[in-house]
Amino acid sequence: MIQENENRYQPKKYVQLTTPDWVKNATLYELNIRQFSDEGSFREVEKQLPRLKKMGIDIIWLMPIHPIGELHRKGNLGSYYSVKDYFAINAEFGTEEDFRSLINAIHQQGMYVIIDWVANHTSWDNKMVAEHPEWYMKSRKGTFQSTRWRDYDDIIELDYISSELRKYMTDALKFWVKEYNIDGYRCDIASFVPIDFWENARAELENIKPVFMLAEAEDKDLHRKAFDATYNWNLWNILHQIAAHGTSIKTLTEGYLAEHVSFFPKEAIRMNFVDNHDKNSWEGNQYSNFGEALKAAIVFTVMMDGIPLVYSGQEAGLDRSLEFFEKDPIDWKTHEIETLYTVLFQLKHKNKALWNGRHGGEMVRIMNDRLDQVISFVREKDGDRVLTIINLSNNPIIVQCDTSFDQGIYTNLFTGKEQKVLDNMIFNMNAWEYIVLHQSNQVSI
Repeated sequence: MIQENENRYQPKKYVQLTTPDWVKNATLYELNIRQFSDEGSFREVEKQLPRLKKMGIDIIWLMPIHPIGELHRKGNLGSYYSVKDYFAINAEFGTEEDFRSLINAIHQQGMYVIIDWVANHTSWDNKMVAEHPEWYMKSRKGTFQSTRWRDYDDIIELDYISSELRKYMTDALKFWVKEYNIDGYRCDIASFVPIDFWENARAELENIKPVFMLAEAEDKDLHRKAFDATYNWNLWNILHQIAAHGTSIKTLTEGYLAEHVSFFPKEAIRMNFVDNHDKNSWEGNQYSNFGEALKAAIVFTVMMDGIPLVYSGQEAGLDRSLEFFEKDPIDWKTHEIETLYTVLFQLKHKNKALWNGRHGGEMVRIMNDRLDQVISFVREKDGDRVLTIINLSNNPIIVQCDTSFDQGIYTNLFTGKEQKVLDNMIFNMNAWEYIVLHQSNQVSI
């Protein structure tokens, strides 16, 4: 009895799933197939895989590859997220053989692939509508309805009270893993679907192979048994406010980060991004030095804990939002953003301090005398260490950092030069300037 009473005070592990080992230092790339080339095909994507591998991409996230509904379609081509058939491939992108070829090519490059999954709703002309109308939510009038309180009139919402729907959707998820050897899913508005559905689906998928699951949601509970990673929406909003409106970075440090490091378990991976198909307003030059602010934000999102995301065309300096319902191919060109990501990802891959989840080091604040403008922190793991100092303001500053716990010889990531870190360091920094200093005991990974 005494032993039993003592056990109730022992800490219990919150995250109960096992993330695949290949995710430990991985990066993500959201690939918009329609806009990725003039042709907008699987075959054209294959041609750019070596470039993405060279940039340091590990996981390719393909936006939905399923046929798009025609009834109540938006625009000429419609939304990827209006799924007509969960077991078929959109002919706009190519054939079944083309898709298999792309999956094989991604794997041959040593990369992994996840596909976008839309479980909350379907198109109006999905065959489920006629065969199983009871699987759908109904309005007060008894009619089909789109996602409530949103302007999504090209889709209608599913009702997960049905056990038959749950089995159908789980079988569909298993189909693409078994038949095409994909490595997991990015799940659209995952928190709109009951969490017990996701937990069971993850368990059934794991019986086939280890998978990586990304939820478009910020819910901590999704990490327990269902998802390896969730979105960092709040981080994007705060970084954008800092860059666009000069908001004090205390909204980031004392508001967001204090909660982030305390609330989310270490095993829970957050996806960090400055751009994706829903958030594009960093592009353009409507704000002074906005391009420099963007680069500073990119550095921060890679250096902090979490898995970083690059969106199609971002690395080419895309300065506009891509059309969503029409053809709008990316103008591919060499740009400094791709070089920046390449350098950052090289460090992320080799330095354990920057690895994901439990494999990486915690973000520890380094105090400085410009806390409303400069963020400074250190991450350390197994003798590897990275110091990051970023001026997140539109003003040049002189900042003093308390580095008394982090003295030593480091390498400056962007100059390649050695730098001795003393107990106090003073930096003259331009607007939006960033400094990354690293040291490592690791010869290779």
